[in-house]
Amino acid sequence: MTEQFTKSIELLTTYMLSYGMSVVGAIVTLIVGYLISGWLAGIIDKAMGKAQRIDSVFHHLPGKIVRVGILIFTLIAVLNRFGVETTSLIALLGAAGLAIGLALQGTLSNVAAGVMILFFRPFKIGDAVKLGGQIYIIDSLGFFICKGHLPEGPSVFIPNSQIWGQTIINLSVTNKDILRIDEKYGISYNDNIDAALAILNRIVAEEPRVLKDPAPLIKVDSLGDNAVNILFRVWTARLDNWDTKLDLVQRCKEALEAGGCTFPFPQTDTHVYHQAIDEAPAGNLLAKKA
Repeated sequence: MTEQFTKSIELLTTYMLSYGMSVVGAIVTLIVGYLISGWLAGIIDKAMGKAQRIDSVFHHLPGKIVRVGILIFTLIAVLNRFGVETTSLIALLGAAGLAIGLALQGTLSNVAAGVMILFFRPFKIGDAVKLGGQIYIIDSLGFFICKGHLPEGPSVFIPNSQIWGQTIINLSVTNKDILRIDEKYGISYNDNIDAALAILNRIVAEEPRVLKDPAPLIKVDSLGDNAVNILFRVWTARLDNWDTKLDLVQRCKEALEAGGCTFPFPQTDTHVYHQAIDEAPAGNLLAKKA
């Protein structure tokens, strides 16, 4: 009994000497890797926080990527210390990543588009953006979707891939401090064109918010199917643009009507022509039918 106990102690001692240092080294490696990953992620987060040109949503992403990468590298190093074939493990992880990428192709395209949006910043929170003919006010930016709302109020969730895959018109940002107002007023063909032009020029002259430079442009634009179309183009300061546009539309319509001009609407005139049939002998009609 004593001899068997002695052999067990010797065997345990052998295992401890053989694998004890590996276990201790693995634990130390895990602790060091965990601490280094947290330390580097904190440094990167602070550096990204000072970058004012980068959106706040993007600040924590590089740090998380670095931390996960270091932890994966640490885990592989620990497994390699115990003699595990890490080459096949890396190949397996790569294959699994490829399969997951194919399964989540649509989601990953949203992530890629979200990164591009956050990096190039075609718009920011609070901007009015025109996408595919619809105007949205952006409320938040994300890696998968952007949340916004319509001017009427309903909330909208827009996938990033749909945003990045089309033309983005940012209505809140302009390269100049002035904006243009373009309108068209159609008058009847029977109206006096010179009188209509004089009325519209008078409205512009009386509006202090309309800029003199660039000069307003009020001219006949085209001859439409139902009306003579007059181009009404003026410039205003950026902050005055919307209010001025709404006021001018109302004032121009009222002034044109007061000046005797009419606004024709699409209509169709039908002309019926009656062709008289000369009376002819019955014999001739029968001959024609035959």
